[in-house]
This record gives sequence, structure tokens and C-alpha cells, in this order.
Amino acid sequence: MESDPGRALIIANLSKDDAGDVAREIGHFLRERGHTVDVHAFAGKPDEIPRAAGAAFAVSLGGDGTVLYSARITAPWNVPVFPVNLGSLGFIAWIRKSEWRHRLEDCLAGRLTLSERVMLDVEVVRDGRTEARFTALNEGVVSGSGSAKILDLRVTVSGAPLCSYKSDGAIVATPTGSTAYSLAAGGPILEPDLDALVFNPICPFALSNRPLVLPGSEEIEVNVAERQRSSLILTLDGQDFFDLAPGDRVLFRRSESRARIWCAGRASFYDVLRHKLNWSGGPDA
Repeated sequence: MESDPGRALIIANLSKDDAGDVAREIGHFLRERGHTVDVHAFAGKPDEIPRAAGAAFAVSLGGDGTVLYSARITAPWNVPVFPVNLGSLGFIAWIRKSEWRHRLEDCLAGRLTLSERVMLDVEVVRDGRTEARFTALNEGVVSGSGSAKILDLRVTVSGAPLCSYKSDGAIVATPTGSTAYSLAAGGPILEPDLDALVFNPICPFALSNRPLVLPGSEEIEVNVAERQRSSLILTLDGQDFFDLAPGDRVLFRRSESRARIWCAGRASFYDVLRHKLNWSGGPDA
């Protein structure tokens, strides 16, 4: 389907303050410039998927979580996302509410950089058959779903055995997701445009187990032990969930789709890192 250069999709998270008002303001701004505008507004978990096919671009209004939701919708159609943050400064949603107008003018004039981000395709295989498929921008997590229990997980990388882990779970993150849950679990920070994946065991029961940065071409397989007695869950971007069973195989691979997100250049990523992580170099660093 050919892209309609005039249609914009606004995805507004109404649980954020002023989301409805900002959506109306941006819609008016775009219509004045000849664009047609579709608005998809939701509060809580969205109950329908907006039509992204054929849109020229999407505007995400909310926080980083709204960008993750928007990216999963738009990536299959190569629709870029303009990420406006209606809360505190985010890693992905970097455009403040007070500056959306001049940033959107820059975007429409071609003065912003389009960042293309690795996404994950995640497949759950049970008894030799595909049980579920998901796509994620940040990460997929295999963890316990009840009280804290040590999990038995066997991991391979593109068919080569890596390790059998006793841990609280495992994270497979993209470079974009390296500053989310994986970072909190001691993982490395990756520049978001890298073609790579992070494998990060959660609290492994061995000091020798460390996070790994792998080429984006690798397939990571996490096998749930047949003898696993505690219940497990697969979580995608903190938004989609799937109950796992003993013997399940969870396959993580680079998606053919890429999330396309407008940014102000590489300097903006390091600016956000410095502010979010308090890398001031001063006494509070």
C-alpha cells in the first residue's frame, strides 16, 4: 500500500495529564498545514488497534510506554513516530510538551534525524508447535509469575549451548531496551541504533554469569526445564503477557521490521543519559 503523504495518526494516552488537549492542538496544527488526521485515544489498556497502514507518520503522546505501544503498531508499515513526552523526560519520548510545536515544524521540514531501531520477534514453541508470537521494542522477559522461586533455564545462541541458569529469570533486550529493565538488572547501555541484542540473566545463582552483548543476527533460545515446578510468565515491553509451561521453548530473534523514531541526533541520546542517570560530574553524580 502506498503511503498517503497527508495522513497523520495521533496516538494519545489519556491517562497522562493534558493528553486530550495536546492531541487537539496538534491535530489543529496539522490540519492547518493540509494534513488529514486520525486520533486514537485510550486510557489504560487499549481495546482496539489503530490503522497505521498508509499513514505518513504517527505522533505518540504519553511517555516511553506509549512510544513502545506506538512502535509495535507502526513498525510493520514503516511509519515513523514523533514521540512527545507528557510526563518526566523519557529515554525514547524525548520531546517535552512545551516544545512540541517547534520540534514538529523541524520534523515536517526534514530537520530531525530518523532513528531506525532493532525490534524483537518472540515465539513460544510448545510440544513442537508455535503457541504464541509477539513483537517488542524494548525487551522480552522470562520470569516467575508467583512468589520468588529460582528458575531452571537452559539457553542456546543460534543452536550453540550457552549455559544452564539458576536465576530469577532472563531478559533479552534490544539496544533501545538496554536503558530499561535490563539496565536496572545490571546490563550494559547500548547506543540505540546498534544492530545487537543483550542477554541478561536476572540475579543468577553464580557470580560468573554476566550479561552478554550479541550480534543482532543471533537467535537466542530460552528453554524452560521440564522439571520446573513454579509458574513462569513471558513479558513483552511490560505490556503483553503470556503464561509459560514446563518444557516451553522461547525464541528471540531480530524482527524484519524496524521501529522508526524521530530524534534530534546522537547528541540527544547522550543528553538524556546525562540527565536521567545524573552524570553531572558533580558531588551528586
